[in-house]
Amino acid sequence: IGIAWPAAEKEVVVGTLKEQIAQWQGGNLWQSASGKTDSDRPASPQGAAEAPLSEEAAALDRSRDAYFAMKSALHQKLLSRLNLTAAEAMTPEALRANLRDLADQLISEEQLPINAQEHDRILDDLQNEILGLGPLEPLLADPTISEIMVNGSRQVFVERRGKIVMTNVRFNDDAHLLKIIDRIVSRVGRRIDEASPMADARLPDGSRVNAIIPPLALDGPVLCIRRFAVVPLQMADLVAKGTLTNAMATLLAGLVKAKANIIVSGGTGSGKTTLLNVLSSYIPADERIITIEDTAELQLQQIHVVRLETRPPNVEEKGGISMRALVKNSLRMRPDRIVVGEVRGGEVIDMLQAMNTGHKGSLTTVHANTPQDALARIENLFSMAGVQLPVKALRQQVVSAINVIVQVSRLSDGSRKIIAINEITGMEGDVITAQDIYTFEIETTQADGKVIGRFKPTGVRPRFAEQLLRAGITLDAAMFDPNSHQGD
Repeated sequence: IGIAWPAAEKEVVVGTLKEQIAQWQGGNLWQSASGKTDSDRPASPQGAAEAPLSEEAAALDRSRDAYFAMKSALHQKLLSRLNLTAAEAMTPEALRANLRDLADQLISEEQLPINAQEHDRILDDLQNEILGLGPLEPLLADPTISEIMVNGSRQVFVERRGKIVMTNVRFNDDAHLLKIIDRIVSRVGRRIDEASPMADARLPDGSRVNAIIPPLALDGPVLCIRRFAVVPLQMADLVAKGTLTNAMATLLAGLVKAKANIIVSGGTGSGKTTLLNVLSSYIPADERIITIEDTAELQLQQIHVVRLETRPPNVEEKGGISMRALVKNSLRMRPDRIVVGEVRGGEVIDMLQAMNTGHKGSLTTVHANTPQDALARIENLFSMAGVQLPVKALRQQVVSAINVIVQVSRLSDGSRKIIAINEITGMEGDVITAQDIYTFEIETTQADGKVIGRFKPTGVRPRFAEQLLRAGITLDAAMFDPNSHQGD
């Protein structure tokens, strides 16, 4: 007690405590952000009745309901006994211990008919409920989980090693889930309610959060948390996971050091941001890096990094700061490198202009399934931004700006691979020309679903080899020989 702890963390925890105490005193602990409780939720439309439960399932449902009711009652009694003034002076560890002792005392007083395992579980749940994100805390503590998907209060799925599985985690009701969502988004200065039913946010560990609530989400609030490693992955980790080979890793590291402009292309969940993080680790420490993102999630390890994040408009649709505005402003901040989390709008114009006007070595990602689709996507973004350029002039800008497209993909077995390293070589007439330097060839799929394949150099010596040589980076010619083991 009395030991100082970080002001930001203290503000969040104590603020959460004060909010819960105020709601308990108001008689509604699980009031949603919009002011509605779960009882306010409209009944299912006629003809949409739930399917009848089996006896075992019904008994399990009743057991869960009884547990949630018991936990809610204990939660409110615990808040009534909590000394907020004393809590503000405690360290996080002391506060958790104090809450556990109070909860243990309450369980003894109430003489609840629970065994030792249930006793420990309810103590953990109450600590998580008051100080953390409730039922999500055990999932957030599991390092094997890469994604958490909450589809309403009764369905929580996770992704482990590329496979999605359902968990037994549940929320009390939709109002309980709404309160957890509101707790997440309010910590980063965002809001979510019926007027603004969608929100992006991030957790303190950098995990990316997206939430959407009724009336847009028809079956209850939906929450998705994309998790990132506490210790950022290194290139060696990706090689060990089979995402690429040592030769490919050497090539990509050389490209970043030689200030090639690189676009990482891939579908949702393919590992674009992870690869962007790894590539950025090869930027020299003496360069000034500016990162621009919708929701900050990049984990650059260099010292000289300026992080910028967009801002959504307020309820009056004012005050929003777009990605394009941040990219424009970054050009006035003397950047050596610009790293854009993802281009998805008019910022592509300013990004390409920056690449063309001396800001070499820029990195970004784009949603596309092939390198050719990535180029088409960039053209479409130009058109969507209202820029009317002749096709040839537009493509000339793209060719002069982009050196390499790295295509990543999540395969059917959940593994993530770099399936192509593609070099932009120039134009023939109105057509952009490109060549694959490395590809991934699928050979077979085993009975257990595991995809077997190999990374293969195409035999083409890239034109950017000269750019690397001028930067003092020499590549072994055998790396590009399909018959050499150095390509493996």
